[in-house]
Amino acid sequence: MLVATTPFLRNLFRFRTRSHSHFFRMTTISSSSLASEHSDAHAPLKRVCVRVGTHNGSFHCDEALGCFMIRLTSKFYNAQVVRSRDPQVLEGLDAVLDVGGVYDPSRDRFDHHQKGFEEVFGHGFSTKLSSAGLVYKHYGKEIIAKELRVDEEHPDVQRIFLAVYKSFMEAIDAIDNGINQYDTDQPPKYVNNTHLSSRVGRLNLDWTDPDQSSEKENEAFQRAMVLAGSEFMDSVRFHINSWLPARSIVNETLAARYSVDPSGEILILNKFCPWKLHLFELEAEMKIDPPIKYVLYLDERSKQWRVQAVAVSPDRFESRKPLPSQWRGLRDEELSKECGIPGCVFVHMSGFIGGNQSLDGALDMARLALKM
Repeated sequence: MLVATTPFLRNLFRFRTRSHSHFFRMTTISSSSLASEHSDAHAPLKRVCVRVGTHNGSFHCDEALGCFMIRLTSKFYNAQVVRSRDPQVLEGLDAVLDVGGVYDPSRDRFDHHQKGFEEVFGHGFSTKLSSAGLVYKHYGKEIIAKELRVDEEHPDVQRIFLAVYKSFMEAIDAIDNGINQYDTDQPPKYVNNTHLSSRVGRLNLDWTDPDQSSEKENEAFQRAMVLAGSEFMDSVRFHINSWLPARSIVNETLAARYSVDPSGEILILNKFCPWKLHLFELEAEMKIDPPIKYVLYLDERSKQWRVQAVAVSPDRFESRKPLPSQWRGLRDEELSKECGIPGCVFVHMSGFIGGNQSLDGALDMARLALKM
């Protein structure tokens, strides 16, 4: 279920309480419908409202998401979506996505199929952009700033802008452009048709459907916009409501690391949060050396303190400095006797995590592990 968290989004999603066909009539029209707007086929199109164009026929995630995103902007708020490949129709529209063979942000033309197109997001990302990526590159900050209710120049806007591209948008771009996730000649071990691009693709009309009309096709495209757009907004809101506060906590914890231990290699999270990705990013930004070895936090369910060894990288299981091999697999009194620290609870067989009944005990375990 979509949740509109601001008046801006509540207005956008009012159609969820109405029929899909009503929203379709308001926002998605085919090129054949435009013919009734003028009697002369060569006359300029009559401007009745702001209109955004994309191609008709089979659709993909990128133009569905691109149309959703651009309609969140002030310039194209709730614009009609016109689906056509007719150059004369496209020329008269206010913005055109994924068709037309032109990338020109000054005219809001966002196609990526033309020869010589190599536009990327920048900021260290090298994946070629799709139409959705192009819209996000030029309008993403505005969308995020509106959700945050701050100016586009606010530093949190830039942080979320980059994070949403990394965790959500880049995959849309890569899949649409046929870029493999891994450099390998080996066939995949399994088929994944559960990602967003696949789910949007399945909303296209089935070949067995007896109704292959433009109206039916546009209704399917409208559903694709809803699906892709809702997941995009879920990602934006996650980064605002969860990711950003967690980053602040990890940043504050890093700043206080030398008050925990003179080595600067032990962190104490006074409030647990998802910390791993933030730690790696902030270590790089702050040029922290030596890197953090252990993170301590309270497990809310057991009310015991955890000592977790930091992995060598976000996508690896190996730890920078696992808890000592002599402790691994031991529990309770046996573990406390082995390490000489009261209140020990356990150490995992791999050494990536251990526990103690108190913060002082967990800190003693981390300090001793650093020296072994």
